[in-house]
Amino acid sequence: MSNLAPMATHGNRRATIVARVDSGIATLEPDPARARGWTVCVDGVPQSYVDLGDPTHLAFEYVRKLATVLRVGAPAAVPLRILHLGGGGLTLPRWISATLPGAMQTVVEHDAPLLALVSRTLPWPPDVAVRVGEAREFVEGAAPGGYDVIITDVFQGAVLPASVATVGFAAAAARLLGPGGLLAMNLTDVPPLSHSRIQTATLRAAFDDVALIAAPGLLRGRRAGNVVLAAAAGSATLPVAALAAATARDPRPARVWHGAALTDFLGGAKARLDGYA
Repeated sequence: MSNLAPMATHGNRRATIVARVDSGIATLEPDPARARGWTVCVDGVPQSYVDLGDPTHLAFEYVRKLATVLRVGAPAAVPLRILHLGGGGLTLPRWISATLPGAMQTVVEHDAPLLALVSRTLPWPPDVAVRVGEAREFVEGAAPGGYDVIITDVFQGAVLPASVATVGFAAAAARLLGPGGLLAMNLTDVPPLSHSRIQTATLRAAFDDVALIAAPGLLRGRRAGNVVLAAAAGSATLPVAALAAATARDPRPARVWHGAALTDFLGGAKARLDGYA
């Protein structure tokens, strides 16, 4: 879709930028507290936070959880091959470029106008390869064992689209990961966390070892928020103790549920099969 006319800046390079993208109306809003910080929103919902001056600054709680899963649980592959499903402002790819030099990163984002807007205003590092495409199609079409890490941060509105929320996608992702590979998935949920239970059971149908990471208040059903799932491919296991320690040190501490505790949390929830809408 064509871009809307940008808002008048009156000489202020830090004015909010507004554009029409495939997902809706995108805004790039400057952060008055950080000289080069920007929040990327779509239809008023914050999607990404980017600090061009400090790519290691992760403002969003869920992004810090994803980064922790990667930092603690990624295999010791050199170079590390990372696939990002969902791009937004490319916050995590920027963090990886700054903290894991040499990593080979591919980003797949379906919204081409959003990517063009981000590229013009918030250019990403040249070592990040970005492709326009659908997450499920890319995963199913890629060669088995082609990646060490898959990070899934794909949304349709505020929920995971059906294409990446089923056993079919989970199985395709497991095939795409090399030995000891790692999957990290971001999702949102509201009490009583039915979506998180089903999505965890769905990953368990394709991965032997799965953990759930969320804030205590969310797990107690007191509020809505983001849940991060981690899964180890093949015979690999997750470093659960290290994950628990690292997430507990976050400015907003989280808990890690795994094993029998996670099974109890699922309460008999069943995996979501293809055909779900």
